[in-house]
Amino acid sequence: MRKESPGFGLGLRPVHYPDFMREPQAVDWLEIISENYMIPGGKPLAMLDAILERYPVAMHGVSLSIGSTDGLDAHYLAELKALAKHAQPLWISDHLCWTGVQGRNAHDLLPLPYSEEALRLVVRHVNQVQDTLGQRIVLENVSSYLDYRSSEMSEWEFLRQVAEQADCLLLLDVNNTYVSSINHGFDAIGFMDHLPVDRVQQIHLAGHSDHGDYIVDTHDHPVAEPVWELYRHACARFGEVATMIERDDNIPDLGVLIAELNRARTLAAGILDAETPQKLEAVS
Repeated sequence: MRKESPGFGLGLRPVHYPDFMREPQAVDWLEIISENYMIPGGKPLAMLDAILERYPVAMHGVSLSIGSTDGLDAHYLAELKALAKHAQPLWISDHLCWTGVQGRNAHDLLPLPYSEEALRLVVRHVNQVQDTLGQRIVLENVSSYLDYRSSEMSEWEFLRQVAEQADCLLLLDVNNTYVSSINHGFDAIGFMDHLPVDRVQQIHLAGHSDHGDYIVDTHDHPVAEPVWELYRHACARFGEVATMIERDDNIPDLGVLIAELNRARTLAAGILDAETPQKLEAVS
């Protein structure tokens, strides 16, 4: 049900524009932050056009607020649709969360209560977004630092139900899964094992900040070793899925990120090669 994987990518950040424009890089695709280009013309859109001549892109938003009780922002959706028409992205993703209330954007990815009421709201909103865009969207699990008393199911069951009831796809953020598992004390592998394999369209890898008794998704460090181990399991479970690395602060030279991305390539190739004989045996 998911689209074929385009391979391994990076989040496009302005500091690396010159590198991508100067010469081809060992990157299969790039992920753009949708809101950075939802403007009529100007330098950002001109740069995007230059990037589109060289690389396929996926659109990743941070302000859809799919879980907001305020309802969806029609103006935002119109701008998102216009950008999608312009960029012709591999897919369009955002976060399974809410980002504000009464028209005010908190500029944070706030977790939802995992309740039947919230599920009905999100499914209704996903259907509205997909009808507007004319395509399925991809929703990412966020990192979280609190629980709601009103939750009636686990996060992974909520994700599964949203994907199946709204017929959308999932972006598995492995770092977010690890962060939340430490903060809330659940089994990260069990989390992944409950997600429907054919719904996971993309994987995010990123770094976090460890504060001892809790950790925060900060995207300002290299991918941590426990996250690499979880990615190993994700490769074995979900197979060949588009994977990328996010870095939003303390951004290193592009070569450093490409080296980190190559680690993901190597790890995934080793897992998939090891799994192939078992899959062939099962088919025969």
